[in-house]
Amino acid sequence: MQRRSTPAYQGRRLPRPDEELTDQGLGFDLATILGRRQLLRAVGAGAATLGIAACTEQPVTRPGSAAPSRSVARPEASQSAALPAEIPEETQGPFPGDGSNGPDILERSGVIRKDIRSSLGSSRLAEGVPLDLDLTIHDLSADGRPLTGAAVYIWQCDSVGRYSMYGDGVTQETFLRGVQITDSSGRVGFTSVFPGCYPGRWPHIHFEIYPDRASITDHDTVLVTSQLAFPQDVCETVYDLAAYGRSATHLSGVTLTSDMVFRDDQAALQTATVSGNVAAGYRAALTVSITA
Repeated sequence: MQRRSTPAYQGRRLPRPDEELTDQGLGFDLATILGRRQLLRAVGAGAATLGIAACTEQPVTRPGSAAPSRSVARPEASQSAALPAEIPEETQGPFPGDGSNGPDILERSGVIRKDIRSSLGSSRLAEGVPLDLDLTIHDLSADGRPLTGAAVYIWQCDSVGRYSMYGDGVTQETFLRGVQITDSSGRVGFTSVFPGCYPGRWPHIHFEIYPDRASITDHDTVLVTSQLAFPQDVCETVYDLAAYGRSATHLSGVTLTSDMVFRDDQAALQTATVSGNVAAGYRAALTVSITA
């Protein structure tokens, strides 16, 4: 007799296999929305809150006894400023090229590079408006100090929406993918081209952050996976160029509110600051706060 397979979603068994995906219970929903790393942090924060509440429980006053004196906590003048919000974890999408979904560029010699416009071992450059991308990484677990020595892997589509290693006609290419190591300021820089827009997605660049250079060959060590978004006005200007194919049409069919990745907060923490113009190229910068 053939055994009936247990229904699953994203590799996890459904706790209520006979019910719809939306009726699997709060625990399943939280794990789906937050991901394992964020869920553990949320649980930890809840436990910490309960612990604080227990420690600050009011004393009991017995009949006939004087009420105990209470000390009032006053804010300290030296209290440090609030840390910035942590960047949201996002899907790596179907074209990561990191070995988790087919091909793996992170095992290849030469992947540590600033200029990602060409395929490894090639001098031909991907077409598009020049883009210099700067990311600055801060570690919230170290009071927001720069995260030094971390490996940042980025990947993006080309001007017509194709991802190297996966797209039609470019499966043998490795352009628009590369790794840089954060310096003493937590910064990395890449030379690339402005990405195109394909159906259903807002213009973006993917990135993963690993603890160090040696860790990039083991996807299980990744600290965070997220995405960077671009301002609409800049995208509209770039997509007027013939090199960007149908990007203008695709952009008109999506908004930050409808985008499957950015719709929760309209990329509030993920939209890059962009300067420049089509003739000279653009510079995009984003500060990324993570818990390493």
